Amino acid sequence: MEKNLANTPPQPEINVKDSEFAEMVINKALLNFRKEQIRKEIDQSLQDKNKEEFLRLTEELINIS
Repeated sequence: MEKNLANTPPQPEINVKDSEFAEMVINKALLNFRKEQIRKEIDQSLQDKNKEEFLRLTEELINIS
């Protein structure tokens, strides 16, 4: 079966800059999410008085910041 292309709406052109910007926004959101997760885990390690976990997590947070 043939598709009738005359009746389909035009597809927007994918702009490379838009694509790169979208990727940057997603990466920033993922980084912020991970930082927040680490902060919560740090808080938990403090409550649990787990020094090793606290040190590991603070090092990880420093490395991704």
